[in-house]
Amino acid sequence: MKNCEYQQIDPQALSTPTPPAAAPGSEKTSLQRPRRKWEVFPGKNRFYCDGRIIVARQSGVLPLTLGLIFVTSGLFFIFDCPFLVRNLTSCIPAIGGVLFFFVVISLLQTSFTDPGILPRATPDEAADIERQIDSSGSSTYRPPPRTKEVVINNQVVKLKYCFTCKMFRPPRTSHCSMCDNCVERFDHHCPWVGNCVGKRNYRFFYTFIVSLSFLTAFIFGCVITHLTLRMYLLAAAVCTLTL
Repeated sequence: MKNCEYQQIDPQALSTPTPPAAAPGSEKTSLQRPRRKWEVFPGKNRFYCDGRIIVARQSGVLPLTLGLIFVTSGLFFIFDCPFLVRNLTSCIPAIGGVLFFFVVISLLQTSFTDPGILPRATPDEAADIERQIDSSGSSTYRPPPRTKEVVINNQVVKLKYCFTCKMFRPPRTSHCSMCDNCVERFDHHCPWVGNCVGKRNYRFFYTFIVSLSFLTAFIFGCVITHLTLRMYLLAAAVCTLTL
């Protein structure tokens, strides 16, 4: 097997873009307002509402998910609910509305919540890790090992090194290639919600799946009931006319 050659990148030697010259009146304003963390975020996420909403860059399927939910529920409320209210009970649209509300709210919470992104190592921290690994003092660069053993609750746990985030990942943490971030308790990247599913939004994702299953089963049962009642009423009307 051929040996792979690595070249060390000094984080402190990276060139930083020179900020444009500010106007005399804006110098005081720039000193008063420091840049927030989400404004210099290195991942592939998008932020809205002053960083309170975070979504993946490739979130084009999320509008399709919302459209399918709204169109299906809208057709149910327009065509099925009036007939079922006249012939069965008025509780049907109330139950459907509650399920629809839970589905939409849990979907938005899953899509717009931080899934558990771990901050990347700063240039000083990354350089310190490299210095600890290269304890021989040689000038040649040796890549960090892919695993590191630590003791957690009297058990030896192996931590994997992330070459992108320049840190050892905690247990059950993986790097998402779509968002380019290390996510704690990473489950998967769901394109239907437009976000990763991890530690901080897993309960919202679970609520979305459960409520959507109940809503789908409820609408399907109501549609079958609607068709059955129509056929029964039509047959009863035909029998009445023949008599």
